[in-house]
Amino acid sequence: MTVNRPTLRSALALAALLACGAAASAKTLVYCAEGSPENFTPALNTTGTSFDAAKPVYDHLTQFARGTTQVEPGLAESWTVSPDSKVFTFKLRHGVKFHSGVNGFTPTRDFNADDVVWSFERQWKPDHPYAKVSGGKYDYFADMGLKDDLVSIEKLDPYTVRLTLKKPNVTMLANLAMDFAAIHSAEYADFLAKGNRKEQFDQIPVGTGPFQFVAYQKDAVIRYKANPAYWGEKAKVDALVFAITTDPTARYSKLKAGECHVSAYPRPADLPEMQKDPALKVISMPGLNIGYWAFNVQKPPLDKKEVRQALTMAIDKAAILKDVYMGAGTAAVNFIPPTMAAFNGAVKDHPYDPAKAKALLAKAGVKTPLDIDLWYMPVQRPYNPNAKRMAEMMQADLAKVGVNAKLVTYEWGEYRKRLQQGEPMTALFGWNGDNGDPDNFFFLHGCDAARPGGNNISKWCDKAYDAKLTQARTLTDAKARTKLYQEMQVMEHDAQPDDKIAHSVVFEVLRKEVVGYKQSPFNTHQFNGVELK
Repeated sequence: MTVNRPTLRSALALAALLACGAAASAKTLVYCAEGSPENFTPALNTTGTSFDAAKPVYDHLTQFARGTTQVEPGLAESWTVSPDSKVFTFKLRHGVKFHSGVNGFTPTRDFNADDVVWSFERQWKPDHPYAKVSGGKYDYFADMGLKDDLVSIEKLDPYTVRLTLKKPNVTMLANLAMDFAAIHSAEYADFLAKGNRKEQFDQIPVGTGPFQFVAYQKDAVIRYKANPAYWGEKAKVDALVFAITTDPTARYSKLKAGECHVSAYPRPADLPEMQKDPALKVISMPGLNIGYWAFNVQKPPLDKKEVRQALTMAIDKAAILKDVYMGAGTAAVNFIPPTMAAFNGAVKDHPYDPAKAKALLAKAGVKTPLDIDLWYMPVQRPYNPNAKRMAEMMQADLAKVGVNAKLVTYEWGEYRKRLQQGEPMTALFGWNGDNGDPDNFFFLHGCDAARPGGNNISKWCDKAYDAKLTQARTLTDAKARTKLYQEMQVMEHDAQPDDKIAHSVVFEVLRKEVVGYKQSPFNTHQFNGVELK
């Protein structure tokens, strides 16, 4: 029988309330989350908010050592890679258990190759039984070129899987540690399909991760419990709670009151006071991120690079860094941050020069006043602590060169959907690296991602740039790859599909009793191995 959504929501809310009392006497770690997940299947999502909510539940073939960019074994305990980096063979762990008792499901077998094949074929094959469930958009898989590059994903035996590509890809092991490559239970999928409940698969998740999903009350709370059978580093608390708190001031209040133990995205203005509080610990690291202003090159007059360069020169980036980031960021010149080895230090930023901006607009044949829209995120992000304030400052700067910017925003999920479809003329957005490889930034300017619905927000597609992007994936020589990436940064600078604004410093705040938490370079939040003293 199909469970209707109101009934399902009511059941989850009741379960959350029941779980609350049971957890009170146990050790419960509370994370003040900044937003609600769209669902619990990372392959369907592109935001850190949704990835964070799914992370306690799932594992991957490879994984990043906690707090680092180092790839290590995950559900695959070992692997071999062909000399041409086109064939990857994975030996899977034995004895890994799926979560039991979630949504009435009890596994009858351990994790095996069937689950790996199922998880990737859902994203790849349009005739997969779950391909169209929950909208069926797999943006990472498509934008990274895997939709076309994958030749096969094969089960060689119950604990061996072979992945074959058309073209070499030296980034693949790191890519498989990313959220989109989470491994699901094929048996759970069959269980729900037999009960005509496929729509529950992405809302009530089953994985092999360190925590097991308990309940989700939308816009309020997500509850998990420790998985004592976990194969890896186990949870050191009995329960994990995501207290969804969208307002940063409210998150700060909850931290001070002891209502949550960990919180991300503090307001820069609150940091000095937080750092003086003996009950709190403020941690930080340079962000593997970029905050940028995208220009939709498919919408005249933004199809002319002189116009894009003019808009860039109209913006006082130094004032934004001071007022919005409050010093917790550096001016961005290239898409990748300067901490990455492939960064091209020879590229110089377009200067703040309103007079030259006016001249460039005139040279491009643009009559002023020019009307554009300027979209801004409705939420705080690691790469942009206050998009509304940034947009207001930019609006004032643009007015000085004869450009009237209409400010626009939407609910976060709707905002991203419209951006990816190419609706705005210009929009504030950003990116936080997933795997520490330059490819993970540059694919955002690739032609695969420029499709309607793709993550290339500017919709800029340069075939010469794209050829270098593809070639770089085939090279094992780090110097040769770096040379290509540095050439691509020059091309981006010349074409200016977006104005690179800032790389932020990422701050998180913990209560003093939290022990063992490690900040991630990918701005994800991982809680196995964390305890309360």
